[in-house]
Amino acid sequence: TVSAHQGVKIGRRSGGNIPRRLTMGLLAELGLHGMAKGFQELQAQPESRALEHADWLALLLERESTTRRQKRFENRARAAALRHNASIEDVDFKASRGLDRGLFLSLAGGDWIRQHRSLLITGPAGVGKSWLACALGQKACRDDVSVAYHRAPRLFATLAQARDEGRYARLLKALARVELLIIDDWGPEKLDDAQRRDLLELTEDRYERRATIITSQIPVDRWYEIIGNPTIADAIMDRIAHNAYRIELAGESLRKRQPEPPAAAPA
Repeated sequence: TVSAHQGVKIGRRSGGNIPRRLTMGLLAELGLHGMAKGFQELQAQPESRALEHADWLALLLERESTTRRQKRFENRARAAALRHNASIEDVDFKASRGLDRGLFLSLAGGDWIRQHRSLLITGPAGVGKSWLACALGQKACRDDVSVAYHRAPRLFATLAQARDEGRYARLLKALARVELLIIDDWGPEKLDDAQRRDLLELTEDRYERRATIITSQIPVDRWYEIIGNPTIADAIMDRIAHNAYRIELAGESLRKRQPEPPAAAPA
């Protein structure tokens, strides 16, 4: 055994070099896969031999940090199951749909998520509500925030099934833990009694504790109609709309702008 105070001894016969195989083995054993890959790359570059030991260490640590950040993002994105492969860098601010560039870029910064606020995105079909929500979700994943995406109809169906199978409380607890919950495509069908209770439970669990995005074709002032029961609607809307950011989009569907496929050449 080697005591903590003994340190590392380098024999004269090695010429002051620790065998590469040993180094790679230790890095792999410690789970430092980014450093291992960086070590291989530096070894293959002749100019790296002129670097000081501190420079080598800094480069390897930076590579390990980058690798771990990328791995965390990939895990977050996989768990989020976002509908669109969207990113804030690809948002089209030139489209005539009323998207406030300053507000959206401010939201991309993520402070509202850390403040546990809500974002309500409304507008007609095809103006990019879901895409914008997913772009913000993808940015949150990059910022190491847990995200879950659900289309409203499937979310209510999943909750109903969980209730029947005795998993309802566990599922609600899991949804409450997610730092950013995206409920996409809510409405226009009116909620039934079970769905109203589900939404009340969700909003109660998340109010001032977690951030939520809701998208809908229905304007916010008509959400009372979708919820149905006035008393429950007041309770839900107080939690959803209070202190929430709003993006209200308008205009024609962006899908109409997609280029037509080229016509087939005449036979």
